[in-house]
Amino acid sequence: MKKTLIAMAAAAVAFTGLTAPSYAEGERFVLVSHAPDSDSWWNTIKNAIAVAGGQMGVEVEYRNPPTGDLADMARIIEQATASNPDGIIATIADFDVLSGPLSNAVAKGIPVITINSGTEEQSKQIGALMHVGQPEYDAGKGAGEKAKAAGVTSFLCVNHYITNPASVERCQGYADALGVELGGQMIDSGQDPAEIKSKVMAYLQSNPDTNGILTLGPTSAHPTLAALEEMGKSGTIHFGTFDLSGEIAGGIKSDVIAFAIDQQPYLQGYLPVVILTNLARYGVVPGNSINSGPGFVTKANISLVEKYAGEYR
Repeated sequence: MKKTLIAMAAAAVAFTGLTAPSYAEGERFVLVSHAPDSDSWWNTIKNAIAVAGGQMGVEVEYRNPPTGDLADMARIIEQATASNPDGIIATIADFDVLSGPLSNAVAKGIPVITINSGTEEQSKQIGALMHVGQPEYDAGKGAGEKAKAAGVTSFLCVNHYITNPASVERCQGYADALGVELGGQMIDSGQDPAEIKSKVMAYLQSNPDTNGILTLGPTSAHPTLAALEEMGKSGTIHFGTFDLSGEIAGGIKSDVIAFAIDQQPYLQGYLPVVILTNLARYGVVPGNSINSGPGFVTKANISLVEKYAGEYR
């Protein structure tokens, strides 16, 4: 009976002309981010491309400017283009600096997907297939609306990457939601934790009426937590942040941080690899850009996500 069934199955396949999918595994993609080596937030995206690469049977290279210099990032994109990968994934940290190299990659016939920084409109201008990310101004405005509902009237926005226009959009959206003109409340904190902590403490001492803080990721959130603790202000100022980490999760659970905005970076790394692989093998690609966020993580739902913070969330 077993032999008969096998024979019948083989005959059916032969009759219908069915064959196993054929493709050349081992495609190579390059992801170029704007993040300096010191920015641990990108570990989630590095993990995502490793998972996607393993599942798809492709090679994915992660490259970035060690200091976050965008001119260096532009050169890395040019180098990636010259290596003729099957696709490039890149952030648009500054359209003026990066649109040229990315447009050149598209002109050379290399599929490009933009992620994280930048907008869907900028991605289209470059000629990219799509953008996978979070509308940054809208995310900042959503944070500001929550802060306004909590009674925030005077705020500090701790910007640890002020050369990235997307970071300014976050602060601008927050200010607009409060109905406050953005000015000196946005500080250029730099990347050094000790310097960030010092600048936050100096601002709060000079502006004692500050009752709201927005940080733009773990790089600025962690030193801000330390500053508030040292000043005895933990839990007394409405504190919102972008992105997640173990320390941020702890701050939410202890009522020091009101919320974290999760742009789901795992999707920003994972989806482009899957999409580019399917494009290379079968010629299929989604027709629209994908919003990976924003989503708000609060004390009410932190238990659902904290176990994956820094790895998948």
